[in-house]
Amino acid sequence: MNQFLRLLPSLLAGALIGVGFFTFHFAEGLSYFSNDPNACANCHIMREYLDSWQKSSHHTRAVCNDCHMPQDPAAKLWTKADNGWNHSVKFTLQTFSDPLRIRTANAERLRANCIRCHEELTSDIRMAPAHMRSAELDCVHCHAGAGHGSRR
Repeated sequence: MNQFLRLLPSLLAGALIGVGFFTFHFAEGLSYFSNDPNACANCHIMREYLDSWQKSSHHTRAVCNDCHMPQDPAAKLWTKADNGWNHSVKFTLQTFSDPLRIRTANAERLRANCIRCHEELTSDIRMAPAHMRSAELDCVHCHAGAGHGSRR
């Protein structure tokens, strides 16, 4: 019995690692490291967002990572891990909102990427004094269908 108790932590760690690898493989985890928009639709709930992106004005110019991920490789990996964890927990426990809602940090990243790609176009707006703007620049407020066209 004493020998078993000494092995128990190793057995539990091995089981946890095994379940983790199985889940990562089953969920096609490696695909999320690619730049392929189809990886975003591995979860069935994302299918309508992939379909709407294919109808958008951006589908020939930008993929999911261009808009939704930071450009710095380390920050991109961290964001993918953070979003992957949150998505897997919410989808597994069925606690996601329907329709899906972007988190504040992800919305800020999206905004920064809009400005990065459209820097020249938005420079006059961004340079206007704060009192002349009704709020902080929020691209998707007016351009909601740019990245994801109609979902119907």
